[in-house]
Amino acid sequence: MMTTGSVYDVIVIGAGSVGNPTACSLAQAGLKVLVLDRRPAAGQGENKAAIGGVRATHSDPGKISLCMESLKIFSTWKEKYGFDIGWKPGGYCFPVYDESTEKALKELLPYQKKYGLNIDWVGPDEIKELIPGINAEGLRGGTYSPEDGQASSIRAPLAFQREAIKHGAVYRFNERVTGYLRSGEAITGVVTTKGRYAAKWVVLAAGSDAAEHSTLLGFDIPVQPDSHEAGISAPIAPFLPPLVVDLRPGPEGKTANFYFGQNKEGQIIFCYTPKELFPGTNRESLSEFLPVLAGRMVSLLPRLKNLLVRRVWRGCYPMTPDGVPIVDYAPGLDGLILAVGMCGQGFMLGPGVGAYITSLIVHNKPLISEEAQSCLRYDRNFYEVKEEKLK
Repeated sequence: MMTTGSVYDVIVIGAGSVGNPTACSLAQAGLKVLVLDRRPAAGQGENKAAIGGVRATHSDPGKISLCMESLKIFSTWKEKYGFDIGWKPGGYCFPVYDESTEKALKELLPYQKKYGLNIDWVGPDEIKELIPGINAEGLRGGTYSPEDGQASSIRAPLAFQREAIKHGAVYRFNERVTGYLRSGEAITGVVTTKGRYAAKWVVLAAGSDAAEHSTLLGFDIPVQPDSHEAGISAPIAPFLPPLVVDLRPGPEGKTANFYFGQNKEGQIIFCYTPKELFPGTNRESLSEFLPVLAGRMVSLLPRLKNLLVRRVWRGCYPMTPDGVPIVDYAPGLDGLILAVGMCGQGFMLGPGVGAYITSLIVHNKPLISEEAQSCLRYDRNFYEVKEEKLK
């Protein structure tokens, strides 16, 4: 049945890592919100593939600022709303084994601290306390940001959706956006496979599908996905407080950085960035992933050599050319806000993006500094900005 004539304050396209917490924030602010997603439930796209890390430990002010907002929301969720999203404090740790990486990370520290990030360089002895059993040969120390943490990418979408619905948000699933309603140079709503909906504002948070809206809107959305693989172990006794990012190039020549942590249930969850990327949305697991991953993990933390892996999966990183998201008003179109290109960090950025967009819509003012905003603008030069160092 076609639905027509429905009018909302805001339509959010996408009920994933970004759209879902954005809808929650907008609904909490008292706005009438409609959420549309082509999938059958919230969080069923890239959100489901996230390993749950939440860090403000980045190298650009846009991501730092948004993730600091996210950390406030994730870390206090159970206290405020009584729903356990699997929040586990413990920070992020970047152990270092070579002089060039040490120099690069130390040079970033004043910049990161300028934006309020609680982070510092610690020596090898403290790294060994933070990561019991770490390979000590050549360990020079590393950075540690104690206020970072992790949450469940399975529990969090349900939590955001429940809270959004509690405040009146409407979710419509299995419904794809096929067009936009316009009045002159303004977007006034959307057309879907099942109806037409009007709104003063539309937020595009379509993840890996974002570029598909370029034709519908008449301007380029520079987001192209590539796929990455992750996995999770059987639970073991808790021993690892922080999430760990190993920036060494993999000895097998197939990986760049590698990262893992132990979640609240005791499972080790892990992922690596391949040196040769896999453009597109192919989600079939590769036979080489686990052997390569196991070698990388055991080389850093030998005590995990007998770890039982439960399953592996693939998900997509919706990438912009410079590795930084676009969170901005659409060019030449009133009423449309872009929240796209999260570059594999949508889960940790999502609540902060939602708070930022809510501030723009409700209060007509930014939540973050002008310099942080400039990093996220649509009209920036994507090819002058270097990709973020701390992927």
